[in-house]
Amino acid sequence: MILHSIDSGYFKLDGGAMFGVVPKTFWHKLNPADENNLCSWAMRCLLIEDGKKLILVDTGMGDKQDLKWQSYYYRHGEGELVKSIRAKGYSENDVTDVILSHLHFDHCGGAVKWNSDRTKFEMTFPNAKYWSHSEHFNSAIHPNQREKATFFKDNIQPIQEANQLFFVDKVTEKPFQNIEFLLADGHTEKMLMPKISYQNKQILFIADTIPSHAHIPVPYVMGYDINPLITMKEKENLLSQAIENEWIIFFDHDPLYDCATIQKTEKGFALKEKGNLNEFV
Repeated sequence: MILHSIDSGYFKLDGGAMFGVVPKTFWHKLNPADENNLCSWAMRCLLIEDGKKLILVDTGMGDKQDLKWQSYYYRHGEGELVKSIRAKGYSENDVTDVILSHLHFDHCGGAVKWNSDRTKFEMTFPNAKYWSHSEHFNSAIHPNQREKATFFKDNIQPIQEANQLFFVDKVTEKPFQNIEFLLADGHTEKMLMPKISYQNKQILFIADTIPSHAHIPVPYVMGYDINPLITMKEKENLLSQAIENEWIIFFDHDPLYDCATIQKTEKGFALKEKGNLNEFV
């Protein structure tokens, strides 16, 4: 097995929205905001070569939306999904499976693209099975008012129409030998968190339950979460397991670090080690 961190670019979100009720005097030290109170966040994906399978976890926001819409999120950086995959020595045609942790635009937008003359949508990874959870998919196509602005039909329906959509909870056999799926309901309903067994290590793609190292303290919960109290319980449970089982946490939005390990201190959960993926595996 070979693991690669994939850079699909950075974008900006309001710092207050990203840290919920935590005062700016606290979170500003961890991820400083600009003059508009916006912080930079990565859209980091994970590429897994496992035998004959090449598995991509998440796809960033893509570039289907018009420039005005993209300007709301100040996309920046040199990273781009397909370019980053090619830089690792693979082609988009090589990808056999795409695991979508959830269907918010910044995690699944790159799954679908315009064709060459921008007349219709096509799959970015034409040979891949796209994996979601059936209950999450239903919540995305029938969104609540809180999440309506982040579920885009253009990101979701073309996958189903191409007959490339599969659900991890509806298959009779385990789809991946070395990947187990943990579920979370705090950020959004039935979010997938793939836990990868790599040699004698466990790497948890923790998705938006803990989007960055700055969100490790249990009360540091995003304002975007549909059930923040559930998120707090999920964080406490996952961080306790991470310490007990020596899991490596993989962050999707951390602007500085790919991964971290966790320790318990007198003040609560905290970083133990942090760095790039290749420093941990």
